[in-house]
Amino acid sequence: MLFTTVTNPAEVQQILELQAQNLVSALTAETMATQGFVTVRHEPDVLQRMNEITPAIIAQDGDRLAGYALVMPREFAPDVPILVPMFRMLDGLSWNGRLLRDNPRWFVMGQICVAEDFRGMGIFDGLYLKMKEVYRPRYDFTVTEVAERNTRSMRAHERVGFQTLHVYPDATTGEVWRVIVLEL
Repeated sequence: MLFTTVTNPAEVQQILELQAQNLVSALTAETMATQGFVTVRHEPDVLQRMNEITPAIIAQDGDRLAGYALVMPREFAPDVPILVPMFRMLDGLSWNGRLLRDNPRWFVMGQICVAEDFRGMGIFDGLYLKMKEVYRPRYDFTVTEVAERNTRSMRAHERVGFQTLHVYPDATTGEVWRVIVLEL
């Protein structure tokens, strides 16, 4: 298994395909409960631009994409409208005694997904290890949010060292979210 960063548009396309297979809208309730899910669909042009600035971490098995972890700099918030409220909320939170809006050394972990055939093989952990290696010189930590009902994802994030920063219910959907942080 090769852990690396995105280097070309074909890899971005593979990410979009794996993302589409694991969106809430593509899965049954049972699959979501046991295998996890992703909630945000990224537009191809936005994802391509994100990867030009901060390439995603990917796991490759030959020419197959085994998993990805998207790195989303804060300047991309307006490009993913569904995430704008999250970015506004993050601006008001503090980590290690400092407001996030006043700290330039963090990014949003935009999404992580492991292909079904590769689950349970350490890909999730490997993606985060590679992310730390690649982005530690530029950033001190990463922030993301996970739906509490996505128990597989919550357990995996806790296993690699994420800590809960904030918990809140989405006022529109009632979904309870955990904002979590990982020191790089």
